[in-house]
Amino acid sequence: MADSHGRFIWYELMTTDMAAAKAFYAEVMGWRAQDVPIPGKDFALFIAARDWVSGVMHLPEDARRMGAKPGWIGYVAVDDVDAAAARVAQLGGIVHIPPTDIPDISRFAIVADPQAAMFALFKGNKPLQRPQVEQGRGHVVWHELIGADAKAFAFYAEIFGWRKANADAGQMDDSYQLFSAGTQTLGGILGRSAAALVPFWLYYFSIGDIDAAAKRVTAGGGRIIDGPHGLGGDSAIVLCSDPQGATFALEGKGSRGAIGYFERVGSQTPAEARGRRWHW
Repeated sequence: MADSHGRFIWYELMTTDMAAAKAFYAEVMGWRAQDVPIPGKDFALFIAARDWVSGVMHLPEDARRMGAKPGWIGYVAVDDVDAAAARVAQLGGIVHIPPTDIPDISRFAIVADPQAAMFALFKGNKPLQRPQVEQGRGHVVWHELIGADAKAFAFYAEIFGWRKANADAGQMDDSYQLFSAGTQTLGGILGRSAAALVPFWLYYFSIGDIDAAAKRVTAGGGRIIDGPHGLGGDSAIVLCSDPQGATFALEGKGSRGAIGYFERVGSQTPAEARGRRWHW
């Protein structure tokens, strides 16, 4: 999996109500849930068509007592989980769950960057997981670190070898930094001035009709935090939370022609010009 180093390869929802989360995402995303027997833990897979998209599990009680809230966490592939976790700590991050084996499956660690944004380190025992690249409806297509300061990119570049994807663009707002692993642009880092909140990772799921999806979110008991807003052309995005409070975003086709709180820059594609300005 050396070629996967630095790429998001898996996603999990930690929630306070497994049954409600399964029903909500089935309605909004069209996913089906498949329970997985794990001793001492409730866990299920979300499946789009025939592909595993993500997992869902109960938010651990000890984490809740420490103030943790329901949310999505992304797993980033690394060549050596132990070395990466040690480097996280050396650079001022936090190792919440030290490197741990899932027998015959993987080794992982749950960590946070120096600004407390959580993510996971992952190495599979077998080359079963592949980085997801525009794999269609229901899959993650973009990653954003929200509310980080200028030091954030240097931390992730050190851990994962990420590069500034728009280093030569010149016209991009300094508060939004695109990043890439190899030749693949993975997402952006939105500066702290744009959102007064604790930094966190936001994941964008591909959906069909953005307006219809937004209606399903509210009908299912979720909340529209902002949007939908156009990206240019017929693409649009909407920022949401599920009934338990986990934040996520959707990207699909929308009828709105307005650009919204961000605009296309020069000849860049919408995927390259996601200088988002969400209103929280």
